[in-house]
Amino acid sequence: MEPELFTWEFATDPYPAYAWLREHSPVHRTTLPSGVEAWLVTRYADAKQALADPRLSKNPAHHAKDAHGKNRTGIPGERGANLMTHLLNIDPPDHTRLRRLVSKAFTPRRIAEFEPRVQELTDRLIDGFAETGRADLIHDFAFPLPIHAICDLLGVPAEDQDDFREWAGMMIRHGGGPRGGVARSVKRIRAYLAELIHRKRELLPEVPGPGEDLISGLIRASDHGEHLTENEAAAMCFVLLFAGFETTINLIGNGTYALLRNPDQLARLLGSLADGADGGQELLDTGIEELLRYDGPVELATWRYATEPLHIGGRAVATGDPVLVVLAAADRDPARFDDPDTLDLSRRDNQHLGYGHGIHYCIGAPLARLEGRTALATLLRRLPDLRLAADPEELRWRGGLIMRGLRNLPVEFTPPAIPHSSATVPKSPAP
Repeated sequence: MEPELFTWEFATDPYPAYAWLREHSPVHRTTLPSGVEAWLVTRYADAKQALADPRLSKNPAHHAKDAHGKNRTGIPGERGANLMTHLLNIDPPDHTRLRRLVSKAFTPRRIAEFEPRVQELTDRLIDGFAETGRADLIHDFAFPLPIHAICDLLGVPAEDQDDFREWAGMMIRHGGGPRGGVARSVKRIRAYLAELIHRKRELLPEVPGPGEDLISGLIRASDHGEHLTENEAAAMCFVLLFAGFETTINLIGNGTYALLRNPDQLARLLGSLADGADGGQELLDTGIEELLRYDGPVELATWRYATEPLHIGGRAVATGDPVLVVLAAADRDPARFDDPDTLDLSRRDNQHLGYGHGIHYCIGAPLARLEGRTALATLLRRLPDLRLAADPEELRWRGGLIMRGLRNLPVEFTPPAIPHSSATVPKSPAP
């Protein structure tokens, strides 16, 4: 029997439904909760092809409006806040131009320079709850870590970061429900970014300093003939915030939960980290990729629209039809991965699609991987007897269309005998 999609029960464990779709209807026409009709692509081969197909545009202008004259696709609130021109919504050549500018913030050298800051944030957050023996790893750890990191990357002043955390929390809390709260938060972020861009432009030094923040870099590029408008700069900062913090929250939350539910794999990773040898780093690296494949942070790739009639997996897709590539289904495809429903941290042949494929491959993936590796390794080294403090059936998942992650992850552990440090990071609003 065809499974019911996009319910709260489905959000808890979508993988049986995706297995049914892969077998019986791999390119599946469905009506989304918003009322939009779209195609879901669930097999790995079809998904990889669709992600790189230039006939599938990212520009929402290729999707017809509904009977009420509205386009209900995209990120809630971005249209009303004039934040449409960013990497998730445009095609070449504009995509090529903007990606080239933003990629300067994600070079291997820049990510390596950022690593000590990520480690510092990670340790300070753990310091904040380590002595209590209990924590909600989403509220106390996975949520504030990427918010602090992305604010540092963008160049948001420390005194303004509380507002950013509040707006981000609103987007997380209401991502799968009514859009009013999200739209208000998006408008506040837009207004703040416009003000911040103006302030930074007035104070921008003539010569860039080492590790210049991303907003300053975008302003400098605009002022030197790269034709970057204020709307483009604000939209780019917005999408980096939107895409950057929630993916990392879910990587840390989903990844930790997967390890706690697979004690044999958790024991392997703990053993390798305790050894402190190169093998420990190797298992951590392959383990992060496996966690991205097994229960990754992004369930469906962002919207695509057919610019001409085409076929995907033998199904005819009409011009203007929205197409959603189901990354979570493709990464559990038994035609591509051996024993795909088993977590294997040492999996070698693991070309998962967790961060996409093709020219729209996630530009922030190196930073997300760094944050995920640092968070999990530090958490397990400092709290090696970490264990789930709730029945799995009591946990609740955020059921948004694109992202999938836990709302809460209560854990308990033995407080360390020797505190790591006394520094703390301010608490963030609960997501």
